[in-house]
Amino acid sequence: MKLRVIALLAIVALIAAGAFIYFEKPLAPEVGFTTLQGERIDTVALRGKVVLVNFWATTCSTCIEKMPDLSRTYEKFAARGLEIVAVAMDYDPEAQVRTYAEKAALPFKVARDSDGSAARTLDIRMTPTTVLIDRHGRIVHTYLGKPDFGALHALLEKLLT
Repeated sequence: MKLRVIALLAIVALIAAGAFIYFEKPLAPEVGFTTLQGERIDTVALRGKVVLVNFWATTCSTCIEKMPDLSRTYEKFAARGLEIVAVAMDYDPEAQVRTYAEKAALPFKVARDSDGSAARTLDIRMTPTTVLIDRHGRIVHTYLGKPDFGALHALLEKLLT
């Protein structure tokens, strides 16, 4: 009997710890973007989808190196509810961003943070930085530099089920 009580208390403690971790994820702040095509989108409107917001620059070699991986990620998961928004930094000239996006045939939304407000709001300090947001608008993970795409895909599998 005593062993059952201890086991039950351990299970309750694990459930409580899991709930605490799950619900402690911060909500993504409301941030708006204007795509290169002039479409206005924001993090609130994207709720219900899993979202990767990737801050990058055409002058950042790691950013450019990971774009094909981001494209493959989008192609693999878009039909299941993944949205990717690649946000070029304010110091990146719009014409240069547009040229790269067209040349690379990026399949996801591309925007430019023309006044730097999105980067400030999300506390982006370097490129590339990618923010993963779940369907409820909570920040799940922030990747500095190039993510481990195998681990990212595993996490997306969980978030998209």
